[in-house]
Amino acid sequence: DTAMRVTANMAEGRFGTSLSVADIKSLLAQEITRIMEPVAKPLPLYAKKPQVVLVVGVNGSGKTTTIGKLASQFKTAGKTVVIAAGDTFRAAAVEQLQIWGDRAGVPVLTAPEGSDPASLAFDAMTKAEADGADLLMIDTAGRLQNRADLMEELAKIVRVIRKKDPEAPHNTLLVLDATTGQNAVLQVETFQRLADVSGLVMTKLDGTAKGGVLVALADKFGLPIHAIGVGEQIDDLAPFDPEEFAAALTGTRLGTRP
Repeated sequence: DTAMRVTANMAEGRFGTSLSVADIKSLLAQEITRIMEPVAKPLPLYAKKPQVVLVVGVNGSGKTTTIGKLASQFKTAGKTVVIAAGDTFRAAAVEQLQIWGDRAGVPVLTAPEGSDPASLAFDAMTKAEADGADLLMIDTAGRLQNRADLMEELAKIVRVIRKKDPEAPHNTLLVLDATTGQNAVLQVETFQRLADVSGLVMTKLDGTAKGGVLVALADKFGLPIHAIGVGEQIDDLAPFDPEEFAAALTGTRLGTRP
């Protein structure tokens, strides 16, 4: 559907016109930019303390890395941050989050392997409130193989943190891997049902043009794209720029027009 709309918009008023490959690429870049501009929005920050950010996504999407990078950015901006390592069934995820927390200089709350993630989330809320933290970022499990269990786990986390703050979580970020292609559409649909997603972060967009599925996601769901991961370093998380993205995807230079 997205491809057909893009094609129709590019063709409008140009029947019988001879266009070079460069012209077509430029028109495509303009059309992609038009679709993406409304969803290019940074993560909103609120006066409410702590602002609770629930982070969801399948295992391997770059979720843990994204939490570390966001925490580092917020700390650099003068915010106090607490991280809860809520994927308690994966020791590797907890260890990785502790490493990122150390790099960012942000405390990471953990629980013994296999512990109840909702209980950890409650403890993290208590600590974040006591510390006067600006942000609490909660990692979650990404096991889509058993969606009923995951849905109940996420729902329980939300129920527990709402005992502390009826409006929490204030943001629910879905982290997507750019290399998964059209499978990302299914992931958005699934996590929308599981966790009421409020915004997206796309990882692994470094190097060659990737992430074309973002165009379909923007067209279909209209969810804000808060940031993109462009590398492995702690500062390799950039705001989403529609023009840059369109130029990379189509192989054109910024600002060129037919």
